[in-house]
Amino acid sequence: MKRKALIFLTLLVTFCVTISFINPPAVTELALGAAIPETGYKMKNVSGKDVSLGEIKTDKGLLVIFSCNTCPYVKLSETRIKEYSDFCMANGIGCILVNSNEAQRTEDDSFDKMTAYYSAQKLKCAYTVDAKSNLANAFGATRTPQCFLFNAKGLVYKGAIDDNVKDPAAVKASYLKDALNAVIKGTAPATQETKSIGCTIKRVE
Repeated sequence: MKRKALIFLTLLVTFCVTISFINPPAVTELALGAAIPETGYKMKNVSGKDVSLGEIKTDKGLLVIFSCNTCPYVKLSETRIKEYSDFCMANGIGCILVNSNEAQRTEDDSFDKMTAYYSAQKLKCAYTVDAKSNLANAFGATRTPQCFLFNAKGLVYKGAIDDNVKDPAAVKASYLKDALNAVIKGTAPATQETKSIGCTIKRVE
């Protein structure tokens, strides 16, 4: 009888852990107009040095993209992520990619794998480890890729890169590109909020 109870308890615990990965805890997404949260929070960059959002942002603004190494949607967006991160660097807007997949640190989202991925993609912006998904929680981020763009005053765009993650050639609305151009011009983006399509951020409970 005790053995059956132990087996049942083990199965129940396994089920609960699995469910926590499938259904991440509810988080409140950052509101438009909000200031950059956790500006002093230090994260390990692929350079080996710790950096914070406060150090990455510029007088013009900051683009934060929650990303990772292996999500199929990130893979489909790699060219665009590089294009827009390079665009930020060339136009004086801070840019950082954040890997919040804490549940996969011993797998393909380990720091070593992130460093190799960064090199293979020839990225120039920061790519950091978000320990315990602290920054994702502060932003209310739930997906990869998911974008948050700030101008000097606050959050002006959040959501998807564009309207067709699966086929760059079929894109009709370049949300992030348009929002970046608006920040450079000092105007408000025509579209400020869209729905991110991607993998869930793998948090640990």
